[in-house]
Amino acid sequence: MIDSVSSPGIDPPSPTLSARLRELAGYLAAPAAGRLTEEQRALSLSIARRLVVDVAARLHPGIDPGGLWSEWVRGGLPCAARLAGICFARAEEHRWREQSALRTSPPPILAETDGAIADPPAVGEPMSDVDRAYLALQIADRRRFDALGNPALAVADLDGEIFRTLLLDIASWRLSALSGDTARAAELGDAVRVATERHADERGIEHAGQAYYEILGSASADAAAAAIARHNWPTLIALAAAAHRRSYGDMAMTLLTAESAALPSLLAPLRLDHAALAPLEASLTMLPARAVADASGDE
Repeated sequence: MIDSVSSPGIDPPSPTLSARLRELAGYLAAPAAGRLTEEQRALSLSIARRLVVDVAARLHPGIDPGGLWSEWVRGGLPCAARLAGICFARAEEHRWREQSALRTSPPPILAETDGAIADPPAVGEPMSDVDRAYLALQIADRRRFDALGNPALAVADLDGEIFRTLLLDIASWRLSALSGDTARAAELGDAVRVATERHADERGIEHAGQAYYEILGSASADAAAAAIARHNWPTLIALAAAAHRRSYGDMAMTLLTAESAALPSLLAPLRLDHAALAPLEASLTMLPARAVADASGDE
């Protein structure tokens, strides 16, 4: 039995979510049928594949990502328990964004309330600090997709321990193909060290969200309300994560698994009124197969 399959900082809020994550970890370790929908399994698995490919590319250009993934998906991912939580969170966030885009009308253009929804500056006009912080957040979010627009996990967003574990698992796979070549094995060890040092210096969407929240100051409530009205969930998640000083993935999973009645207290640090929360509640309610605390039969 897998006791915990979430990444550091993600504390599963319900037996239902814990069951989903245990199932996904089992699926990644040895693909099999389960209670997750086909869409949830496919999205989570594809996100895991893109992550493995991206990390492998950082380790050594000679690694065959197709061969690595094919072997792992047949025999099971070595780090399945660590990847299940972050891949599921990313997949569920993507499903949420997609269903919002498909099932709702475009929100009205709101009156200017903060720098996050300002018109772009005129040519030659300098950007404000708020505009620059918001642009950095948008760029960090865009890095969480591949070149074709499919959801992915940016390497910069990975927890250091998860990144190193995945890196070492890939290095072990590569090492088994070197057939005792000590020189190339030593090079591989150096590559692990360099990749680890590089990753430690990278900043992802969590850092961008924190910077945006801090530069907004008292305007963060208006920015959060505008994000909800526009169904801009990454901005809302980033602001809520910064307000709570939690990781982006942790906050995303908390919002996605929260009951409607819990949202006001959950987002209390952003000082949002009930009217501002209504579109958020409605959007979450429409998400199919969402794991919430009041679900039954998933012990």
